[in-house]
Amino acid sequence: MGNHALDLNPPNANYHLTTHGSDWLWAAFSVFATSLLVMIVLDFMRPRGTRLFHQLAIIILATASISYFSMASDLGATPIPVEFRGTGTRQIWYVRYIQWFITFPLLLLELLLSTGLSLSDIMTTLFMSIFLVICGLVGALVHSDYKWGYYVFGCAALFYIWFVLLWHAPRASFAEATGLRAAYLTGAGYLSFMLITYPIAWACAEGGNVISVTSEMIWYGILDILAGPGFLFLFLFQLRNVDYAAFGLHSGKYTDYGRSAVRAEKGLPAQNPSVAPAPEPITQ
Repeated sequence: MGNHALDLNPPNANYHLTTHGSDWLWAAFSVFATSLLVMIVLDFMRPRGTRLFHQLAIIILATASISYFSMASDLGATPIPVEFRGTGTRQIWYVRYIQWFITFPLLLLELLLSTGLSLSDIMTTLFMSIFLVICGLVGALVHSDYKWGYYVFGCAALFYIWFVLLWHAPRASFAEATGLRAAYLTGAGYLSFMLITYPIAWACAEGGNVISVTSEMIWYGILDILAGPGFLFLFLFQLRNVDYAAFGLHSGKYTDYGRSAVRAEKGLPAQNPSVAPAPEPITQ
């Protein structure tokens, strides 16, 4: 049974995805979907109250799976006139930027929660990642030279993210947990290296129309797999022996089905853990 995605969803631009490109995207979708299933299993294997990093990974992988399903089906693109190397229109995949808008900040959050950075530093870094994705999307949708202005703004945000990952965060105080600092440095170095290649890919694809849409899909697909499942499994493997209490994530609000069931059997209302129980009346 062949791939009929382009027959059911015909391309809407002169420079468009080919069937071979769609085949590659279906393979990438399979990688993300399989990684998602594996991550769900690993999440359930964790004790309740220690699943934050795995559940962030589930959100990232679920979002990427939907994005790659859409692109493999030749959906989620809009035609934009090319500026260089030819005439006509090129498919710009806005669904990919929606994916990055969600996944890029969460990847950074996954990493920065293991550091001693303040909440304000983390939030500023997450904002810069969103700012970067928006600049890339707006620049891709602009068909004049002004697109390169958005490219420069996005690169400036990326330099700030590199500064935080490689300079500011490593100098923050880490919890006294075995392997925590080493795990962060490994993950930060890996992710920072992967981020270098995204602006190059953008300049060759959406920016300069140097490579074909299919080549663009192969390039971005490899990067997304390495920066998504590759990074997540590597980082979580590094954290496997770290005491979860060292992260200082003490919400205490994970779902405790056992306690709720016991109270229900006794005919008692569910207790809100954030509200202290009323004192028992004193009898004389």
